[in-house]
Amino acid sequence: MQQSWFWGWFFIGSGSLFFVGFLYATIFSKLLPPSDNTIISAIQNDRYYCFLVPLTLPVLVVAVYFHWLSMKMFKHA
Repeated sequence: MQQSWFWGWFFIGSGSLFFVGFLYATIFSKLLPPSDNTIISAIQNDRYYCFLVPLTLPVLVVAVYFHWLSMKMFKHA
C-alpha cells in the first residue's frame, strides 16, 4: 500500500512538473524580457514548441476517432 501511494504521488508530481516546464517553454518565456542565460535565451528564441501543440491537435482528433471506431468494431464483432 505504501509503495503504490509513493508511485502515485511521484507520477502526479512529475507530470505536473513537466506540464509547468512545457507551459513556460511555450508561453511564459515569450512574455519575459530577453535573458543573458544561454539556456533561457534558447528557449525564448525557439519556435518549435509554439507550433507543436496546435499541429498535434488534428492528429489527436484522428487518433481518438480511430480508437473509438476500433472499440465499436471489437464490441459488435
